[in-house]
Amino acid sequence: MDFIEVTLHVDAAFADIMTAELGELGFDAFVETEEGFSAYIEEDQFNEEALKETIQRYAELVQVTYTVQTIKRQNWNEEWERNFEPLFIGGQVSVRASFHTRPGQAKYDIVINPKMSFGTGHHETTTLMIENQLTLDHQGKRVLDMGCGTGILAIMAGELGATEIVAVEIEDWTVENARENAALNNYGRIDVRLGGAETIAGEHPFDIILANINRNVLLDDMPAYTAVLKPEGWLLLSGFYTEDLPVIRDRAQELGLLYQTHRTKNNWVSALFKAR
Repeated sequence: MDFIEVTLHVDAAFADIMTAELGELGFDAFVETEEGFSAYIEEDQFNEEALKETIQRYAELVQVTYTVQTIKRQNWNEEWERNFEPLFIGGQVSVRASFHTRPGQAKYDIVINPKMSFGTGHHETTTLMIENQLTLDHQGKRVLDMGCGTGILAIMAGELGATEIVAVEIEDWTVENARENAALNNYGRIDVRLGGAETIAGEHPFDIILANINRNVLLDDMPAYTAVLKPEGWLLLSGFYTEDLPVIRDRAQELGLLYQTHRTKNNWVSALFKAR
C-alpha cells in the first residue's frame, strides 16, 4: 500500500492544533517543515473531503493551504532520512536513526528507524513522556506501552531497567516497525501486540503504564489501564493539550488515581498519576 503525503502551509502557532486534527483523521506520521508540516496516511484511509472540512473550521482564525502527493512505500526511507534529525532529551537520552553517530555524552542511546510509525521523539508529546520516564524507577519493573508507535517509549523503559515490557499498537505495519526497533536496540524481548485496550484485559498487573495517544482514546481507555495497574503503580499520559488536562484529571480521579504532576511544551501535556 502506498501513502499520501499532505503538506500544510500554516502559521507555527496553529501547527500543533492542525497536527492533532489530522491525527483524528488517521494521519499517523508528521514531519515539520519551514512553512508548517507534512502529514502521512495510508492511501486507502485518505479522505480529502474530511481534510477540507477540518481546514475550513479554522478559516476565520488562520490561513491554511496544502498540497497532496502519493509516496510509494519503498520511497519512505528516503523521505525520513532526509528529515530525521538526531535529538538529545533531558540531557541524558540520545534519539537517532541508524545512520547517525552516537553522541559521546549520551547516558541512554535509542536508535529508531521509524518508517511510517509515529514516535521519533521529535513531537513534543514523545519528548515529554521520555522526560517524565526519567523521573520514575523502572528497575525490575513490568511496563505497558499503549499506542507504542515506533516502540520508542517501550525501548526507553528497557534502557531504564524494566524487565518485562508489553507494547500495544492498532496497526499491523506499526507493530512490525516496533518489533524491528526493539530488536535494533537489543530489546527483542519486548512483547509487541496488535490491538487496542481489549488486548490487556485480565493481564497480570503492571508497575508502570505509558499511553501517548489522544484525549478521546485516553478518556475511553483509562478504565482498562487502571484495571491492570498495580497499587501505587504509575500511569503516565500524553497526547492532549493543556486545556484538556482538567477533564483528564477528573477522569483519573473517578478511577481512583492520584494526580502527581505534569509537564508542558508548546501547549502539549504529559501528566503523571499514581494508583492508590
